[in-house]
Amino acid sequence: MGRPHRPALSRDGIMRAALDLVDEEGAAALSTPRLAARLGVKGPSLYNHVSGRDEILDGIRELILGEMDLDMTVRPWTAAVDGWARAYRAALAAHPHAIPLLVGRPARGLSALRGYAAAFDLLRAAGWPEEHLMPLVRSVEYFLTGSALALVDAPTEPPPPEEELPPGLEPFLNPPPDYRDIAFDAGLAALIRGFEATLDTLRPAPGR
Repeated sequence: MGRPHRPALSRDGIMRAALDLVDEEGAAALSTPRLAARLGVKGPSLYNHVSGRDEILDGIRELILGEMDLDMTVRPWTAAVDGWARAYRAALAAHPHAIPLLVGRPARGLSALRGYAAAFDLLRAAGWPEEHLMPLVRSVEYFLTGSALALVDAPTEPPPPEEELPPGLEPFLNPPPDYRDIAFDAGLAALIRGFEATLDTLRPAPGR
């Protein structure tokens, strides 16, 4: 009698299965036993291909970043920053259950590092001084982190009785259906305008 067939494992297959698990069952479902069961293997088999949970989370980030429709050749630089932010948000919006797993984790994968390098090259060409590159990119990332968390449907508690509410809460109680998109557009536009104003102050005055 032949040996029972064991599914072939690969690092990429494990990462894709992990992302599918999170997409379908939520962030809390991500565990070695659940992932191994999904792949039809025993838990220890995974460690022949990945070092542990941290590497799996890095792999999930890499897969999501790989879905970004990103073109860093767009000019001017403000349009490139706008496009980068929108592409990143769209990729996260396709996997909202993964967002809590990724927020606050440093980006260490090659895809993320290549993205940083491309962004720094773009900003250098636009005239940004070297010491401003990381703060500018981080500013965009901080904004994106907040907007991404807003894509996650959190449990809500019923408001207090109407007679206990302060007046003027109508925008909070009944926001427009697309208020998250409106907030993202307004915040991103304000951020980029602020960057433009900052760059203007850093450029040497004419004739100097």
